[in-house]
This record gives sequence, C-alpha cells and structure tokens, in this order.
Amino acid sequence: MGTPQAAVPTLERLIDEGHEIVAVYTQPDRPSGRGNKIVFSPVKECALGRGILVCQPTKVRTKEAADEFASLNADVAVVVAYGRILPEAFLKAFPNGAINVHFSLLPKYRGAAPVNWAIVNGEVTTGVTTMKMDKGLDTGDILLQIETEVSEDETSVELMERLAVDGAVLCSETLKNLRSINPKPQDHVLATLAPMMKKSDGQIDWTYAAHEIVNRVRGFQPFPSSFTFLDGKRFTIWRANVAEGRSEAESGTILPGGEGELLVSCGSTTVISVIEIQSEGKRRVLAKEFLNSGQIRPGMMFC
Repeated sequence: MGTPQAAVPTLERLIDEGHEIVAVYTQPDRPSGRGNKIVFSPVKECALGRGILVCQPTKVRTKEAADEFASLNADVAVVVAYGRILPEAFLKAFPNGAINVHFSLLPKYRGAAPVNWAIVNGEVTTGVTTMKMDKGLDTGDILLQIETEVSEDETSVELMERLAVDGAVLCSETLKNLRSINPKPQDHVLATLAPMMKKSDGQIDWTYAAHEIVNRVRGFQPFPSSFTFLDGKRFTIWRANVAEGRSEAESGTILPGGEGELLVSCGSTTVISVIEIQSEGKRRVLAKEFLNSGQIRPGMMFC
C-alpha cells in the first residue's frame, strides 16, 4: 500500500525477492498539470508494469472496502506512504497485521512529512523505522530502525531518495525476521509531529536567522518551496547558504556583494547567500544570471 515514488523501491525489492504481492493499493488517479491530465501514481505505474492487481478505493472506511481487503487473504500488509489512515478493520485483516515503513526515527516526526520537517528543524541525523501499525498516528510498536546522517546542504528531495532505498532494505529485513523481532513500544513522551505542509509555510520570514531560512529552503522542496516578494512579484529561492559576516540592515534587505553574489540580511544580524532563484513565471537560474537581469539592486527589500 503506497502512492509516491518513495514507495516504489520497497515494492520493487519485495517483488524481486520473490514475495507474492497479491495486490497493490494506491490513491485514486487524479488530474495534474495545466491540462488536468489524469496521471497514475508512481506505485500504480510500477505495479501495472509488473502485472500486479491494483486497487484504488475512494473510501477505506466502509464495510465493502474492508471486506474486499480481507478477501485478499494476505499474510501481511506493507504500507509505505499510502496517504491514508487505515481503519482497524484493515489493520487486523491479516495474520501479521500491517507493517509501516516510516521515514524517521520514531517516535520523532510522526505524521505526513517527516523528511521535510527533520531538515527544517536542522536535524543532522534521521533514518527509517518499520513498525507494527495500530490505530494511532505512527504510534505502533517499533520493529527495526536504521540511522543515517543528513548532509548540511541536502534537500528533502535528495534525502527522501536515499531513505526510500534504505526503507526497502529495512522492510526486507523486517519481513525476513518478523517472527524473531521483539516489537518495542514507543516512548510517547519523546514524540514530535511532522504535519502535512501548507502553502503558507513556504513564505520566508526574513526575521529568522540565516541558518533557519537555509534549512527551510532545503526542507520545503518540492512543496511548498521557499518564496518571498519584491514589488508585488514572487521569487522562489531553491538553494542558499549561510554567508560569512554580519549585517545591521533591516531583515530582507538586499546587500552589496561580490561579483555574482546575492546577499540578503536576516534576523540576528545574519546574512544568507542565495545560490539559485526563480522569478515568477521564469526558469530557475543561478544568482549571477539573476543579478545580470537587473531586476534587483542593493538596498531593495524582500518582504
């Protein structure tokens, strides 16, 4: 049971290892892009390519959905970013219940966007957890975990790609050793939340310190991205670093810099160097090309 690209490595590994996948559950097809063209989820594309039955219920909290699920007579359900909270009827349908591959070191970062919030909050380590699902939000007993370092310039997209592969390996080990693993209850006191992100989360608050803004630029990708405004135009910042030096200028002020440097003052007298930026309706460009376009000059302010 999964939907995005992050779930595909687990599905492919389980197929390649010889597990019998009796069905794949994924979110219903949805329109996407300017033409509202119907697109399949990455998990559905993978399943169809492997000749596996695909189920896409619009609702899971019905008796009909639960009965159809139970009729598959599987040994266990494997859930990787399916995108829905499963009712107890699903969790108890099979002898070994449901195992979730979650992209954090539980109990930290329970919720829909653990990778994004880990980066936003400046974590230097994170990982993947397999857990026995219960009716709570990522509250089930821990089965196995694997830890990894977070590079200081790594984006959430890049980190997710790595964790998706780690998750496939961990899921494989979990299934191989399911009977011998001693499930470990989570310490709920240590739990933190990673809620679904809102578009408004991406608007840059220039009163934050430079390292906090850089972490948001890294973490809020591909959605909601990190954006700001100047003269009514929206600008999206895709890459940035903490710059050396300090500035007493008001937060959001564009500062003089060296050739090709786009410097902006931030809170606590800190400064960021914008590496890659995108004007509304334009392509992403490096700071040097952006500065050459003449859209901004020192003393102007992002708001």
